[in-house]
Amino acid sequence: MARTAAMLFNRVVDWSLDQRNPRTASRHLLVPKTAAIIALLISSVGFIAAAAAINWSTFVLSPLALSIVFFYSLTKRFTAATHFFLGLALAVAPIGAWIAQSGQVELGPIVLALGVICWVAGFDLIYATQDYEFDRRERLHSLVVKIGIARALQLAQMLHAAMLAALLGFGWLTQLGPPYYAAMSLVGAALIFEHTSVRRLDVAAINRAFFQSNAFVSVVFLGGVCADQLLR
Repeated sequence: MARTAAMLFNRVVDWSLDQRNPRTASRHLLVPKTAAIIALLISSVGFIAAAAAINWSTFVLSPLALSIVFFYSLTKRFTAATHFFLGLALAVAPIGAWIAQSGQVELGPIVLALGVICWVAGFDLIYATQDYEFDRRERLHSLVVKIGIARALQLAQMLHAAMLAALLGFGWLTQLGPPYYAAMSLVGAALIFEHTSVRRLDVAAINRAFFQSNAFVSVVFLGGVCADQLLR
């Protein structure tokens, strides 16, 4: 529900901006702005109610979680680090899930959250290369515009290398076994494929890297953790 609320908030605050961007110009046709605002309120209240049903800690922290995921949508107006704020918005998920399960925060989920920040920032940099001309024309705070496409892709590679290191560190901290590390080899292969694909900088390759490779990484990570627990 928090993700749904965050996406709706992003749609509302970027309503006019999206209409000027050729890549997103048709988004406002999918649903009226009033309906988007109503859905935003419903999903936000639903998230807080769901958090309250888990435990007191998740309820108390739920407004903070919403604030973090909402704040990302505003960052492009004043900082080029918006990709890292998106990573932070998604990184609250593993920490929140850990608190929901155990009622406390440990080092393991924090390392995993750092990996999520690097992962998301990396693939969002790749995706942002599509908006290079638009961001430059609108004078938005874009890291891709600031450092150039080639250097942005190099930074994405470094971030994904750090992400893989964080996932390995998470496995070590939480004492995961061989099934998890076998899954990490597949994650590494997927990241290599992703960065090999985007070198051509065509829309199909970028979308394939953004959607297919990242979906694969998510599924393999989950599968590795589940396999490790089931085979113990």
